[in-house]
Amino acid sequence: MKSFLTHLLLVGFLLVSGAVFANDDIDNSLPKYPQPYGEKCVEPTDVMRREHMNLIQHQRDETMHKGIRGITAKHSLKDCIDCHVGYDDKGEAVSINDEGQFCQSCHNYAAVSIDCFSCHRTTPDGENKMRSSMTNPHQ
Repeated sequence: MKSFLTHLLLVGFLLVSGAVFANDDIDNSLPKYPQPYGEKCVEPTDVMRREHMNLIQHQRDETMHKGIRGITAKHSLKDCIDCHVGYDDKGEAVSINDEGQFCQSCHNYAAVSIDCFSCHRTTPDGENKMRSSMTNPHQ
């Protein structure tokens, strides 16, 4: 009897999940986000998609636990934000974890939480307006 109920639950789950995944109204396209402002990323795109969390954690360990700052900051979260932040119509920085912004878009798509910003800034440090010298090379 227990085996029968297990199989029945499994079949029910498969039927329900099949109906959910067959829904044509669901947008399964890749996330859309503002293009970065830098010349190029510190790593190739495919590496960053797979490994950015490990690179950022390694940088955190170097900085916070070993006290190494400055010259090893290739993978600093601050630099990620400086390059990937979006700007509104007034030229003001939009929080990187707001709806439709770089971090939020991909993390939402991948169904993972963003916990970096419980401690870190979500906009560039200092002047919060886009500098007139900043142009987006990807537009």
